[in-house]
Amino acid sequence: MTVALMWEARAVPGRGEDLLTWATHQPLDPPPLRRETFRAPEDRVLVITWWDGTYDTPDLPELPEPGEDLVGRAVHRWRFEGVEVGAAEV
Repeated sequence: MTVALMWEARAVPGRGEDLLTWATHQPLDPPPLRRETFRAPEDRVLVITWWDGTYDTPDLPELPEPGEDLVGRAVHRWRFEGVEVGAAEV
């Protein structure tokens, strides 16, 4: 089973590149199976990590809260559990 952790933050106006750099340089120990980082308008940064486990697996490493000088609000976090999906019918 795979669980995906999503971490999303909105930078203080004008600090989007700084937040992106901060997020890409945060180590996770142990490292995830996969890690992707995205950016969006309004200086938003999204990091998704994939792990072996289930929705309830405790103690998976997550990115911390950045400093208040970097983000304008608390980080949003979500967990998703992988599910089997059949092939789409044509």
